Amino acid sequence: MDQNPKKNFFTFIKDATAWNLSGSIGYQIYLSVLFAIILLGIYCYTLQARQGLGVTGMQDIVSWGLYISNFTFLVGVAAAAVMLILPAYIFRDPDFHKVVIIGEGVAVGALVMCLSFIVVDLGGPLQAWHLIPGIGLFNWPSSILAWDVLVLNGYLLLNLFVPAYILYSRYMNRKPDERKYRPFVFLSIFWAFGIHLVTAFLYEGLPARPFWNNPLLGPRFLASAFAAGPALITLVLAIIHTRTKFKLDTSLFNKLRLIIVVSAIINLIMLFSEIFKEFYTPTHHSVSAVYLFFGLEGHNSLVPWIWTAIAMNITATLVLAFNVGKNNPTILLPAAVLLFFGIWIEKGVGLIVPGFIPSPLGEIVDYAPTMTEIGVTVGVLALGMLVVTFLIKPALIIEGQFD
Repeated sequence: MDQNPKKNFFTFIKDATAWNLSGSIGYQIYLSVLFAIILLGIYCYTLQARQGLGVTGMQDIVSWGLYISNFTFLVGVAAAAVMLILPAYIFRDPDFHKVVIIGEGVAVGALVMCLSFIVVDLGGPLQAWHLIPGIGLFNWPSSILAWDVLVLNGYLLLNLFVPAYILYSRYMNRKPDERKYRPFVFLSIFWAFGIHLVTAFLYEGLPARPFWNNPLLGPRFLASAFAAGPALITLVLAIIHTRTKFKLDTSLFNKLRLIIVVSAIINLIMLFSEIFKEFYTPTHHSVSAVYLFFGLEGHNSLVPWIWTAIAMNITATLVLAFNVGKNNPTILLPAAVLLFFGIWIEKGVGLIVPGFIPSPLGEIVDYAPTMTEIGVTVGVLALGMLVVTFLIKPALIIEGQFD
């Protein structure tokens, strides 16, 4: 980049906006599709805002559905950025240091989706005022939900500040001062573990839901996050590697594969430990697990989903562990996709919905999302993809690595 004394923060924002909105025809089509899906989500949300949550598949018994399922899963995707930060800043691995900003961009996109899913799950936007510290009835520090709001927003700010400072410094043609951002990097490492543990504690602390009263829930949340998150980051890096001048050493993908494999194996071990506990000595608290894995009194809508998820997780873990194809991307990338969606099913709907069935009064119902609910969900997911794109593209241009 040329030396330009007129550069400042406002020109930085102006240039980043221009870069994000310009590009090839394929890129413009990609943006148009995302904007169209977001508009669809907004339309579906207006229906929900006018008519209430009755337009969704949730009801008195199953009060958390597709929204909270995606929220729970995406908290893990956001926390997974730490798996790039740790080797980059603690072990000073040059391969990870090169892509750590991309991982933080994915984390910010995931957090935007998390917070959006919370807002849409409240029913209407005016319901969110009581979640604002100092304004609403925050019930801090007694409320775990209040802690969740704090850690999510704090982690979002950390993942915005550090990359923004580094990129702005390079945009201004000066070297970033590590003394200014390095403490926040180390803080974000501990914060990443906190956001997922607090979310797990939110479920564990509900005594009327025995399906979630499991001390393994927090560690398993982290294990699944450190498998699914790096799997997604691997896909993002593969796209960047093939579509831009930002070329990566193949050793980086192998390092990510090892992180994914270890985390996926730990996740499977914890899952099978939970299954053993539920079915070897079943009690009346095992009814939710019976509903999930085998169905209950004719209600079995989740059975094919959970067994499909387990099969996907096992298959993908084996492929990645034995490195079938010797780092061949045509094999490893589909395995990463398989693992990502397997954990999404198992940790999303497979965790949230069974916790409500049966109800404390013994009622059993099947939950299925409505088209309105699906429309809002895909709109939020498209928003997250747009945020990730708008964060990563300027970073690559500033680094001089974008066509």
